Amino acid sequence: MAYTPGTDIDGMQATLGSLRLGAVDAMGVVWRLQDLEGWDSPEIRAEYQEREADHGSWGAPVYFGSRPITLSGIVEANSRADLEAAMERLYEAAAITDTTLTVWESTPKQATVRRSGKVLTKYITDTKASWSVLVTAEDPRRYSTALETASTGLPFTSGGVTFPATFPITFSATTVAGQITASNIGSMDTRPQLTIAGPVVAPIVAGQYPDGTVRQLIYTQTLQSGDVLVIDTDAHTVMLNGDASRRRFLKVPSGWPTIGARSSVTYQFQAGSYNANALLTATWRSAWM
Repeated sequence: MAYTPGTDIDGMQATLGSLRLGAVDAMGVVWRLQDLEGWDSPEIRAEYQEREADHGSWGAPVYFGSRPITLSGIVEANSRADLEAAMERLYEAAAITDTTLTVWESTPKQATVRRSGKVLTKYITDTKASWSVLVTAEDPRRYSTALETASTGLPFTSGGVTFPATFPITFSATTVAGQITASNIGSMDTRPQLTIAGPVVAPIVAGQYPDGTVRQLIYTQTLQSGDVLVIDTDAHTVMLNGDASRRRFLKVPSGWPTIGARSSVTYQFQAGSYNANALLTATWRSAWM
């Protein structure tokens, strides 16, 4: 049966690197995705110590582990040569370097994976074969495919009273807040990347939560014009201009200001003095467990 390249077929759809699974590729090869084991739930890291002379045990904190994912299905081609070429594309897509796996659910989600086992293929006929790929996501979160971003400068006040004044006086001062509200619609906390562009003196990013609590990131140095400081709240790294670590200059007094599940955080941009060219940019994705 001939299939039209680029069309989806019945069943699950996913994309591993540049290879679309559950669809007909540009060469007219049909990739059926029949199983997606591990996408439903990550592994758990838990330790329990038996209670001495008592029932039960003492439990340590429980964390999600990495997420092994097995994709498997059937590939159908028009010739033996096309089938062999298709298998080569599968080997290449299942890379040992960071690769994006996207699963096309009603809300598409993605994870960064690497190959963690052999790519298994088995001929059924000269033009049909079964295939199986094992990959692992170090980060167990399943992220939205939509990357969200927002920026703000430092807060300032404009307008107000100009003297000499004529009574009655009208107060017309306007304050620009200097803040970003970031929302996470997923079921697991997500960790944004915060980028500060100079010039700015001793910048502070304060994450304010719905319950009123605040978590601050305090950078004790001055950024010059053209400097870019990237704070990764997941990796806990602080990089200046892409190649110099400045983690030792960042104070985290009350924890990293991540975005909770089904919640939001307001990031307030502050500094030792005002500069109109200073800029804070937050980028993030909603995340699911």
